Amino acid sequence: MGIAVTDVGVQALGADVDGSDPVATVGDLRVTFRRNGRDIHALRGVSLSIAKGEILGLVGESGSGKSVLGFSLLGLLPSSARIEGTVRVDGSDMVRGDAKALRKVRRLDLGAVFQDPMTSLNPTMRIGKQVAEAAGSEEEALRLLTAVGIPEPKRRMRSFPHELSGGLRQRVMIAIAIAGDPDLIIADEPTTALDVTVQAQVLRLLKRLRDEIGCSIVMITHDLGVAAQIADRIAVLYAGRIAEIGPIAEVLEKPAHPYTLGLLRSRLTLDTPCDRRLAALPGAVPSPAAPLPGCAFEPRCVLATPECSATPPDPVAVAPGRVSACLLPLDVVTTDLGARAADVGEPFPPVAAERDDAPPSVVLRDVTKTFAVRRRWLDRGSDNDGKLHALRGVSLRVGHGESVAIVGESGSGKSTLLRVIAGLEKASSGTVEIAGGRPQMVFQDSGASLTPWLSVGELIGERLRRTGMSRSQRHAAVAEVLERVGLPAEVAKSRAGQLSGGQRQRVSLARATVVPPAVLLCDEPTSALDVSLAASVLNLIGELRRSLDMSVVFVTHDLSVARVVADRIAVMYLGRIVEIGPADQVIGDPVHPYTRALVDSIPDLGREAGSLPGEPASPLSPPSGCAFHPRCPIAVDACADPQLDVRLEGEPGNPHQVACIERKAC
Repeated sequence: MGIAVTDVGVQALGADVDGSDPVATVGDLRVTFRRNGRDIHALRGVSLSIAKGEILGLVGESGSGKSVLGFSLLGLLPSSARIEGTVRVDGSDMVRGDAKALRKVRRLDLGAVFQDPMTSLNPTMRIGKQVAEAAGSEEEALRLLTAVGIPEPKRRMRSFPHELSGGLRQRVMIAIAIAGDPDLIIADEPTTALDVTVQAQVLRLLKRLRDEIGCSIVMITHDLGVAAQIADRIAVLYAGRIAEIGPIAEVLEKPAHPYTLGLLRSRLTLDTPCDRRLAALPGAVPSPAAPLPGCAFEPRCVLATPECSATPPDPVAVAPGRVSACLLPLDVVTTDLGARAADVGEPFPPVAAERDDAPPSVVLRDVTKTFAVRRRWLDRGSDNDGKLHALRGVSLRVGHGESVAIVGESGSGKSTLLRVIAGLEKASSGTVEIAGGRPQMVFQDSGASLTPWLSVGELIGERLRRTGMSRSQRHAAVAEVLERVGLPAEVAKSRAGQLSGGQRQRVSLARATVVPPAVLLCDEPTSALDVSLAASVLNLIGELRRSLDMSVVFVTHDLSVARVVADRIAVMYLGRIVEIGPADQVIGDPVHPYTRALVDSIPDLGREAGSLPGEPASPLSPPSGCAFHPRCPIAVDACADPQLDVRLEGEPGNPHQVACIERKAC
């Protein structure tokens, strides 16, 4: 079975990189919060250590305790939390130390980078002053901004946070985090809200800074691909306990815990079969208010035995440098799970062929959309006409029953295009034709789009009021649509705030399809979900599309998602479609340099992601000619010609079209 960690000590869960003392240790840490008269057991006996100069990836689904462990290392848990066990950083006690001592440790030894930099940066202060507060002087702030790759750092120091892109804001946060030359940086989902191109830049930056200043990093993420890009070791958390720890390459190649394999199978790649249901972990993480007496993963585990439900298994050493909290030996787990990993999901029923007599669901012809911008938001000396050009001549046809994915970086115009199709924004010019009534829309943040004081049944039932149904018929229709999206009928009595993220997204889909629309519009509906929840939502969208014979327009920045959800993919850059074609062709044989960069930036296991240099230009002043030419590796002088109007072109009869005058050189 192996040696229990409690017998060999915390160092068994650490990587002895150079024989020196670890920079941080956590020993049998238990953290409990009191909420609404109930104990919430966030961490239930976590032990690990972090070596100097090591990058430790901390992965797991929402509710596994990752962020609580990160805040424990920072000494930022609320005073109301009940804490047992030990947390030490550079020898300082982060659990029982007084407030003054903890502030000193955070200032001298720790740095932090959080998921949303806008919640950490002061919106009323210029960037330079905020960095200088941490660095001690404006000269040092300028040096730090230069070190983290901020372009034109002197000019950016005078900017406010809202004037920077998401990637630049995250670089500012990293500059602040390294200002005190810390020994340990806690990075809590620092790339989750970023495009794949910016994500690759941030990961490379963190790794480079580790090499240059010798700090350790705890990289908290729900994406194993992100962890694989940067981490030396990986720790998998589940329901407040360690499931597995080990060197990243070994864990990903031969997982010792069934949960780790479940996460791996749920993850989308560019090789995931498109015509089959995606692998998704059944069930959900158990409530921390009612922890199970045995292994917390037992209800979802395909290898569970009666013994698993009796006592929580202790983490044990299963191989040199590897620990797993599973009762089954490593060889049994890898053999049995390896055979199951080869299984593929059930095939989707085929999509109905488009009828010749069926009109297209969506037709856009040369659509533009501009927004008026106040002069004070423009750079001094700018020749901008006071307009933000969000869409610049977009033409698109979505056939009856077809699914089209719109991909691109933030600021490319994806969401604006979707809102124009939905009728939430009016096109400045061009025509928009929609067949079959008003489209329905599903948003990224389902919690914000569901009225919090209405029950689920009332939310869904609102769309049935004009159908002529009686109250009993509406109740029956609500129960039917909840069953169709995989939710029990009793959910109708709940409010949105009482549901998990995955359940809320299913409610959004139920509300959108209770009266089947001709067109379903999806704006990043899976980007905020764990990989397993995302897989289940994508399966549901695929099933609804086929059963209701509706068209889908799906906005995403993840090409792996676009590939499995869409028949065709349209790639947008600064308000224009630069490439469009069948999904497999666009992903497997990209032609436009921008599409190639997006594909190359996707984090994958065993492959270093590429990095697209630079930042997208502002839609307030798009570059002349081809808007991508300042970042393009094959650009020629003609690409910057102000008279150049690049349009989609392709071979006769080939649906794969590209907007690039150098496409033959691509």
